[in-house]
Amino acid sequence: MICGAVLAALACALMVMAARALAVPIPGWGGYRVERIDLPPAVPYDAPAVVGVQDASLPLVVIDPGHGGFDYGARAPGYDEKTLTLGLALALRERLLADGGVRVALTRNGDRFVALAERYEAARRLGADLFISIHADSIAGGGEAEGASVYTLSERASSAAARRFARRENAANRVNGQSLSGKSDAVSAILVDLSQRRTQERSERLAALIASEGRGMIRFHPQARRSAALEVLRAPDVPSVLFESGYISNPREAARLMSETGRADFARVMARAIRLYFAQERREAERLSPDAIADPASAIASSGTQP
Repeated sequence: MICGAVLAALACALMVMAARALAVPIPGWGGYRVERIDLPPAVPYDAPAVVGVQDASLPLVVIDPGHGGFDYGARAPGYDEKTLTLGLALALRERLLADGGVRVALTRNGDRFVALAERYEAARRLGADLFISIHADSIAGGGEAEGASVYTLSERASSAAARRFARRENAANRVNGQSLSGKSDAVSAILVDLSQRRTQERSERLAALIASEGRGMIRFHPQARRSAALEVLRAPDVPSVLFESGYISNPREAARLMSETGRADFARVMARAIRLYFAQERREAERLSPDAIADPASAIASSGTQP
């Protein structure tokens, strides 16, 4: 018993000596006080406002400027990612509204923090037809690195995301109009996986259009098309891409992306890719409509192929 008490006392003394040596405060020891800091309440994130002609038949594009608030994202002297991405997002919104034919929402239209899951969940709640997240890259000592990239969700991440989504959404939510309620976890996972495969195909199509339409207008990285397990792209029923606009660590590229000309070029390319995407979607829907199937000649004509 005495030996145990001695060992305990020695251990306590050693802890105090180590803490003092490392300047680690111990509450209640050595005059240190414990203070309670009240943090401000969390600000609820409401669904973003939809702007444009309020016609539910028009497709809805949700634009996501990366980072915001206390999250600056990538930084370089004179530039930070949260400001750069917001400028590009606002330019794209104005271009889409000027061209017409779509509705638009931004996950943030000011300098505020939005969690990753809230970003794509907002797109799902609004019933978005496209989700475009805008970011900028950075590399240490990469003053010469340049070029944009378009990311889609990797196949491996898609499968894992489908399983997690099915478990969480099994209560009453729907994916592509298919109710998951009352289904087993295995069946729900299959339904979500099938939905996400269709979504992935659409995401890849949009990414290809961006790369194609941007040729000669946007300087792309040599590896322009990429895929990764990006949290913000994990909505299983909203086609989504992440556009890495360039390297903020490259002063010339950062200045161009922050300029009116750079923003206008970006908005022009993205808006045209989006219009082409929806045009292809309309043609596909017309080709697969019951009327077109009942009339083979109509189906051939809408597809643009000759018999």
